[in-house]
Amino acid sequence: MEDVQLKDIWQAKERLAGLVHKTAVSRSTSLDKMTGGEIFLKLENMQKTGSFKVRGASNRILTLSPEEGAKGVIAASAGNHAQGVALAATRAGIPSTIVMPEGAPISKIMATRGYGANVVLAGHNYDEAWKKAVEIQKATGALFLHAYDDPFVIAGQGTVGLEIMEQLPDVDVILVPVGGGGLASGVALAVKALKPSVQVIGVEAANRSNTIADGIAVKHPGKLTGSILDACLDGMVQVDDEEIAGTILLLLERVKIITEGAGAASVAAALYKKIPTAGRKIACIVSGGNVDVNFIAQIIQRGMLKSGRYKEITALMADRPGSLRRFLEIIAIEKGNVVTVNHNRNRADVPLNMCSVTVLIETQGIEHGEAIIAALLKQGIPVEGRNGG
Repeated sequence: MEDVQLKDIWQAKERLAGLVHKTAVSRSTSLDKMTGGEIFLKLENMQKTGSFKVRGASNRILTLSPEEGAKGVIAASAGNHAQGVALAATRAGIPSTIVMPEGAPISKIMATRGYGANVVLAGHNYDEAWKKAVEIQKATGALFLHAYDDPFVIAGQGTVGLEIMEQLPDVDVILVPVGGGGLASGVALAVKALKPSVQVIGVEAANRSNTIADGIAVKHPGKLTGSILDACLDGMVQVDDEEIAGTILLLLERVKIITEGAGAASVAAALYKKIPTAGRKIACIVSGGNVDVNFIAQIIQRGMLKSGRYKEITALMADRPGSLRRFLEIIAIEKGNVVTVNHNRNRADVPLNMCSVTVLIETQGIEHGEAIIAALLKQGIPVEGRNGG
């Protein structure tokens, strides 16, 4: 198969029946209020392996002949593609080898092994891992399973588009994240063939090669996916890392879902009005939810700082008993909740009889934080504060 047509996507849907989830489409009234539209989330973060990637990998593997399958499959990946290939191959009884960079997160290495793959760690980045995978492929004759620039992979990802049209037949716009373009090209092909009036808009990271949305951190789409996107997409918009991070936090707090950066990109495009949203029914594909818990913690703290719900205050005070207690008592009276305290008497720019204290406090918002600072200043304590960002 050299190109991809609607019939190929329907065939993929039949192959994948019972093997992947038909993921839910969930409406968010919180997002409706913020955008003025009707916002629906296609929850591929709830897919098996936590990402849409298992669709394309499974469709490709299920088309292998017995002779091809006996040689196994190989892929280079540090993320969702690795897990999708591993699970798909194991279920089909086919050996799989995944080459991952040596610095890949332990959680992703363990997950990929847990799905049954032989994991080889090689190189410091994806390009070096890819070179090693090519070496192994040449030596073993295994099929190199590309993450996106493969017609069977594209057809498998296109089943997301079929499901959206079944679940939301009157949708106006579909927002889909774009990295290598496998998901976007498959969805656009399916949707445009079924209902050309539906707009399919791609969403990419503003800094494609260096972004927290690592799932779409690809410099440009592939040769095949690029040609499909040129023909089928109605447009492309960009979201930056601050917008993506803010959306991850919002989805966690308001919608109660965890998403990775790439998965949040489509929702960010609606939230930050990259397209007209008022009065329109918009489907945002939340492409994956495999995110490191430490990264989530960073996102939460940064988001709280930017919104003013966390405030960092640094004060200079006399280095004598009772000074710190008085400082903290004023914060308590003003209903600030102290999260961390750092007491430092060794700063070179602080007089010998003084000390520096930095606290992180939880507040009710920017105005509340400023009121706490005002109360400290009124009591003669020199302070400076920041909301972050």
